[in-house]
Amino acid sequence: MMKLVNNMLSAAALVVTSEGVALGVKAGLNPKTMIDVLNASSGANSATADKFPRAVLPRTFDFGFATGLALKDVRMCLNEAQANDVPMLIGSVVRDMLTITQARHGPQSDFTHLSQIVEQWAGVEIA
Repeated sequence: MMKLVNNMLSAAALVVTSEGVALGVKAGLNPKTMIDVLNASSGANSATADKFPRAVLPRTFDFGFATGLALKDVRMCLNEAQANDVPMLIGSVVRDMLTITQARHGPQSDFTHLSQIVEQWAGVEIA
């Protein structure tokens, strides 16, 4: 259960950070500066601290966690939540984002490719 909760939170951080940084870039902010400021502020999370600096900003998308595995864990977490009568509305969005990422990039792709989905929708490149 702990692994499922952890991986849900990790994926959720990636989704919301991708959205926030895409918004900032679209508004003219520098993505590297944004990550630096977020990491020194209350918006810091595992995506700003690790995933974006290591895999998204350098455009390597090689953090080391497959989209298919992330999706499996998120689905399992949502199943457990449902079985325990715990609503996870945001978790459902995370599942949907990973499903889209898997459809576009494949189950073996790194889950940081999720940020490219947000980039495409926003019409920007986080780099």
